[in-house]
Amino acid sequence: MIDVQRLRVLRAVAEHHSFNRAAAALHLTPSAVSQQVAALERSLGAQVVVRSTRGVTLTRAGRIMVGAAESVAAELAHAQRQVDRLGSGRSQFTLATFTSGGRLLLPGALPRLTAAHPGTVVHVKEAEPEDSLPLVRRGAADAALAYHFDGPLPGGPGGAAGVEWIPLMADPLHAVLPDGHPLAGRAALDIAELADEPWVFGCLKTEAYLHRYAERAGFTAEVRGTTTDYFFACSLVASGVGVSLIPSIALPPALPGLCVVPVGPPAPARHLGIAVPRRGGHPATETLVEALREQAAAVADG
Repeated sequence: MIDVQRLRVLRAVAEHHSFNRAAAALHLTPSAVSQQVAALERSLGAQVVVRSTRGVTLTRAGRIMVGAAESVAAELAHAQRQVDRLGSGRSQFTLATFTSGGRLLLPGALPRLTAAHPGTVVHVKEAEPEDSLPLVRRGAADAALAYHFDGPLPGGPGGAAGVEWIPLMADPLHAVLPDGHPLAGRAALDIAELADEPWVFGCLKTEAYLHRYAERAGFTAEVRGTTTDYFFACSLVASGVGVSLIPSIALPPALPGLCVVPVGPPAPARHLGIAVPRRGGHPATETLVEALREQAAAVADG
């Protein structure tokens, strides 16, 4: 029989890519972590990790077992919440969200949840998708308002295993230019028309996405500013540092010195959605999903 504690240790190793960092997170010694992983490998009859000078990576068997570990953790967390409700008559609902999506959609959605489930205490936790989806997988959050660009959902080891992704809306990226730019008066532009421009970014993931998008358009983007705040990125554009791509829901209200121009098809976009557990969801989840769908539709309709 597979030992649950050994699965917990393997999950920490996968998350931290290191026996030493996993040991620190679990308050164990590196030797104890190594022994637990070795014992798991003996019980499975298969290698689950590969050690190298660059850290620890999972084998195919290891990825399967991390997915199982996430499922076990989620089931135990769900069971604990059910027991807690039996004792207190109140339930806890934890929602992870990225900043701009939460600011736009939650004020209209959360009152509906609390009205329909008055005995539920809602906790909101700010987290980017690569952090929020694992929270849902292991039962530390009941739902996550998140996004992704092209490609698979984020979330590290285990990917979207054990998580159901419910699409909400597309969030197109717009070109943000300084006033007076030759393209500022256009109704739309092609991203290739900005090939010779310096760039400013308000999100590392947006930067990575643009580099891929620019490569497909035949140019290499010259980056002169990288921030973790879209409003600051817009301020740098207004100051003449460069141009930027900003998701529509993250565009600031009027900011002097800026012009926003849509990007023509195929337009780059973020895809917003809500991630929920595939099994054992909170009773309030369905209410939240429906409320978020209505909010997203209202935003899309303008």
